[in-house]
Amino acid sequence: MNAAVLTILSMIVLCLLRIPVAIALISAAMLGALHAGLSMNDAIGAFNDNLLVGAQVGLTYVMIGAFAVALSRSGLLELLADAISARLGSDEQSTRKGVKWTLFGLFIVASLMSQNLVPVHIAFIPILLPPLLVVLDRLRIDRRAVACILACSISASYLLLPTGFGAIFLNEILLANVNSVGAAHGLTATADMAPKAMALPVLGLVAGLLVAVFISYRRPRDYVTPSTTAAAAKPTSPARLKPLQLVITLGALAVALVFQLKFDSLLLGAMVGFLILGVSGIFRWQEQDDVFTDGLRMMAQIAVIITVASGFAGVLTATGEIEPLVAASAELIGGNMALGAAVMLVVGLFITIGFGDSFASVPILAPIYLPLALTLGFDPLAAMALLGASAALGDAGSPASTITLGATAGLNADGQHDHIRDSVIPTFLHCNIGMLVFAWIAAMVL
Repeated sequence: MNAAVLTILSMIVLCLLRIPVAIALISAAMLGALHAGLSMNDAIGAFNDNLLVGAQVGLTYVMIGAFAVALSRSGLLELLADAISARLGSDEQSTRKGVKWTLFGLFIVASLMSQNLVPVHIAFIPILLPPLLVVLDRLRIDRRAVACILACSISASYLLLPTGFGAIFLNEILLANVNSVGAAHGLTATADMAPKAMALPVLGLVAGLLVAVFISYRRPRDYVTPSTTAAAAKPTSPARLKPLQLVITLGALAVALVFQLKFDSLLLGAMVGFLILGVSGIFRWQEQDDVFTDGLRMMAQIAVIITVASGFAGVLTATGEIEPLVAASAELIGGNMALGAAVMLVVGLFITIGFGDSFASVPILAPIYLPLALTLGFDPLAAMALLGASAALGDAGSPASTITLGATAGLNADGQHDHIRDSVIPTFLHCNIGMLVFAWIAAMVL
């Protein structure tokens, strides 16, 4: 068996057996490396050599977590949760439905903004969701639907809108790799081509979201715990937001965005935003260590898994079995364009599930996918759509993906949302199948 296939399958099976994700990643990486003929020392070396990249990303998420906790001290979220709970005081069915769709709209807007306008990525989820869990439970909303809303909306945002994380994926990674690899084949792409290429695949994400909300998880689901019951029964005083706090909070968000765009550093932007909130009196200066520690605690699991996933990706690459896997797929395709598009997308889905990161998958797939797509007769726009979609497939739905990890961090605040069964499997089915179908259509019509 191909070592890359064995490695990824092992990781998936271990996660389904409820082995902790970090341990599953390390175990599968070592198994795949040994199967590929690497010594244990070489496997460990390949794993360790790639940890630095993951550690840098993990540090960024820790800082984003601290910034998100600092934002929560402004009282915005408490005010929002109280306002929504107040609307539930009425038993009118129309009112309850209105609150439900308002919440779904809020999750979509927050997800879209988190990748572009306020680029905190998934750090908003563990801050926004926990205060609203009681409301979701009273409405009997299936949290799997919320996980799909978050995953599809976050993915759609960075795959289509060329600002924030979208600028990184579309311009700095997808466009740059297309021009770098395509130069030898006479292919030159422009910045306006990337969003056009990804428009139909993103429409597949929208379709998956609609299926999750209106079909798969439409039926009510009950979540009952003593803490939830107590929280629902306990009278609370309405949250009050001072005008100055609102101005400072919005100013911190704006400055963080400016720094992130100017210096191309999400870490720096989050740090500056955190400092502004610290010196402004949103929370006391002496509490900075506590706020930062809360952010660290909130994002620690995500940061660790991201770091371990980088080592896993390093071992996967060191096996040297990814190129043979793609080459074998190319032989299977022959000259059939329809079959070629389908095989490329499925292989991309499989590889990205292992990496857990669409940003890291593009440079791996580009040297093989672009020449193959052009040889099969696909137009440049279709070739770009195939590459971008093949890399993006599997980001939502991977056990090691920041998107699924973030959804679980927010929805499992009361211990009633399982990472694999309630986040990974639902997002895999609804985000990836829809995008795979529409990406195949894009390859055929572009």
